[in-house]
Amino acid sequence: MDAPVDPRTSWDLPAPGAMPRTAELEPLVVRVLAPNASGMTLDGTNTYVVGQPGSGQAVVVDPGPADPAHLAAVEAVLTARDARVVAVLVTHHHGDHAEAALPWGRRFGAPVAAAAADVAGPAGRLLAPGEQLRLAGTTIGVVGTPGHTADHLAFRLESGAVLVGDHVLGRGTSVVTHPEGDVVAYLESLRRVHDLGPAALYCGHGPELTVDPAAVLDFYLAHRAHREAQLLAGLAAGPRTVDELVAQVYAAVPSALWPAAAQSTRATLAKLAAEGRVRPADGDVVALADPR
Repeated sequence: MDAPVDPRTSWDLPAPGAMPRTAELEPLVVRVLAPNASGMTLDGTNTYVVGQPGSGQAVVVDPGPADPAHLAAVEAVLTARDARVVAVLVTHHHGDHAEAALPWGRRFGAPVAAAAADVAGPAGRLLAPGEQLRLAGTTIGVVGTPGHTADHLAFRLESGAVLVGDHVLGRGTSVVTHPEGDVVAYLESLRRVHDLGPAALYCGHGPELTVDPAAVLDFYLAHRAHREAQLLAGLAAGPRTVDELVAQVYAAVPSALWPAAAQSTRATLAKLAAEGRVRPADGDVVALADPR
């Protein structure tokens, strides 16, 4: 079975480690890269400063880690734009996106808004899909994108760009872990973002995707279908443990990433089990479901 082709391989994207610390993506948006690069966060967490130039206001999306140097870089952007923060928005609860949310909210005197109460804090605002936030001289649409986590949101800008958090990465594919993640919800969320017709995808990690965002979303959907087919093909030879399936399916992936791949595999197997296509066999062993 042929793997789907990632359209980004032919795009002129910055090499890993070469993303600029600060970049204006459009008049409404400046991206500030946090210094927390890793195998899972790629170049680091992307924090976005959003606001109409000249409005004197800004929204910070995904403040990321509570790092003094990162805070200083964001404050430098705010100073350059002569803007004060009127809200801190968070795509989901993972620490590499949300750790600094409450501390920065206190520092800026701004409310924190998220889908999860523990992220927003007692004085914060709980967001619901479909809301239209009129902030910093612009309107930001709240898009429900559960799957990577249950509380995951994306934010659609007036320009048509979508801040997608960890739902789509600038490089590679997003991890949907088990039991936190939900592959069925993730696939539905991919289609929901696709239906928006995004002008660009501003990702939680990695470079922005502006050439053909729909093609990337198509690839993500095809990639998930391909992984399902690989797992079913592996099980066609007989029952396997999750680790055995990972070693087979992710043979070309560095083994350091196999623990994350195992979690993603468990999430996909949960979907296939719910569909009646696979079944637990013994302990950590999985088998194809008995034909009916």
